[in-house]
Amino acid sequence: MTDNFTPAMRALVAAALLLATCTLMLVAVNTARATGALAIGACGAFGQAFDFETADAARKSALSSCTGQDCRVVATVQHACAALAVDFTSGCGAHGWGKAAKLGHAQNVALKGCYRDGGKECVIRTFFCDAKG
Repeated sequence: MTDNFTPAMRALVAAALLLATCTLMLVAVNTARATGALAIGACGAFGQAFDFETADAARKSALSSCTGQDCRVVATVQHACAALAVDFTSGCGAHGWGKAAKLGHAQNVALKGCYRDGGKECVIRTFFCDAKG
């Protein structure tokens, strides 16, 4: 059997294989970093973290970025989204939060929670999606 591949053809095949390998590694790394957390506190305070490797790291980051009083983590998401809604007329009043696979659904859940809590003019205060949400 004869070898019909030129050196240029071999280099092209090697480059294509290298590119495919790098792409797969990049996808694996981005998929691994797919955990987020939402922390809320008094009077509309919040902290959020997304695309962390572990849920614990995401929770710690969300708590550390929440600048209000009585902050606590209310949602941890993986390959999903979270949202916080507050009553526009009273920042220290009604609020709601939600998490879901898609952003629109998470925002709807947050708004419904705010209205259920007695809000009159609920608005989305913050939202995020992690790597694949």
